[in-house]
Amino acid sequence: MQIQYLEIVTQNVDETCLNYEKIHGVKFSKSDQRLGNARTVKFGNGGMMGVRAPMHETEEPVTRAYLLVSDINQAVENAIKSGAEIAHPPFEIPGLGQFAIYIIGDNQHGLWQI
Repeated sequence: MQIQYLEIVTQNVDETCLNYEKIHGVKFSKSDQRLGNARTVKFGNGGMMGVRAPMHETEEPVTRAYLLVSDINQAVENAIKSGAEIAHPPFEIPGLGQFAIYIIGDNQHGLWQI
């Protein structure tokens, strides 16, 4: 398994990015509208991390890993068969790939296909 995108939703975007920059010696981008205005940094393996504010009043802070899959539709079908609730069906982000979110128990999980 490989994390393709690690998403952090927080009210403290700039502070969070600054802490990662100081601790890990990385530099975050300006906000990317394609990713909900997340500020991003690339991983050495081709994946990336994005830090963004909630997109609506009811969105809670969360850290969500999106695991790389070769077939997002099959992965979503497998998640459903495993008892998952689909929180967001596969959706394409131009130039970045497709993502989906599912919930099992109290945890949100992400899928990503490039």
